[in-house]
Amino acid sequence: MYQTLSLRKQGIISPVQINVVGLISALVTFLGIAFGHIAVRWIEFRIVHLWIPALLFLLGGIAMETKSFASTNLPSKIILGILGFIFLWDAVELFRQERRVRRGHAPANPQNPRHRRFLENPSSAATTIDLLRDEIHPILNSRFKS
Repeated sequence: MYQTLSLRKQGIISPVQINVVGLISALVTFLGIAFGHIAVRWIEFRIVHLWIPALLFLLGGIAMETKSFASTNLPSKIILGILGFIFLWDAVELFRQERRVRRGHAPANPQNPRHRRFLENPSSAATTIDLLRDEIHPILNSRFKS
């Protein structure tokens, strides 16, 4: 707060710029979380070895956070900081999604050898059915199927 006021007094940023940065950061956050959610589900469903994409997410997140700290441009600092944290969180979320598949909370892919182990284990609750889409909302799904 105090830094913003002193930057305004120095003429470095204007109130309009602050509003634009807020709008941009909100959009980047929304789109980054949406992309991360879709990417984690897609990668976990198809990729056999999760440590490779998790490592890429981790390295990408660290790189973005480092660039965010090094940048002097306020919008780029904010965008890189938000995206960096989303990438770091997605690295963790890949393994949490695997646990959801093992427990039957997300659909398993029978063509994925990692998922096949879950499906063949009788003590596992893994299923190929997307419980949220196929059982909770059967009326809605029947309307949208052609």
